[in-house]
Amino acid sequence: MTRFPENATIMAARPGSPESQTVLAAYFRDIISRERGRPATRDEVDAEMREDPSDDLIPPDGLFLLARHDTAVIGCIGLLLLPGGIGEVRRVYVDPAARGRGVGGALMRAVEDEARQREVTSLRLDTRSELIEARRLYARLGYQEVAPFNAGRWADHWLAKSLA
Repeated sequence: MTRFPENATIMAARPGSPESQTVLAAYFRDIISRERGRPATRDEVDAEMREDPSDDLIPPDGLFLLARHDTAVIGCIGLLLLPGGIGEVRRVYVDPAARGRGVGGALMRAVEDEARQREVTSLRLDTRSELIEARRLYARLGYQEVAPFNAGRWADHWLAKSLA
């Protein structure tokens, strides 16, 4: 069983803060690199961050959380609040050096707890085939495949979980 690193914390942050922008750039670098089978360029990452900003992940319509170990940011997750008690999990990322240590699970549990506090009854997310670790995590946490709910260019799997 993996354990969340000792001295690690999860706390809310603004997506526009410098440390949030750094981890979001790492998130985009990771998904672009995996999708293209080569390292993403800085221009590709910058373009994606401009085209798909995370500005909606701030209260009252959203939330952005950072995982920290000591002083380093080791992961992030976002929650977008939608009508009808639906929440959309976005920007799930764990630094490669922290993977396999329970950080992703801790981030997911934290966002589920935050969603319940906001009376969200169903969470959904999208992911990609090549994000094998993430897909395993989501399955382990009870997320199940559903029909596509968006036309996101980075999505080829759509999942949902009831919080009721």
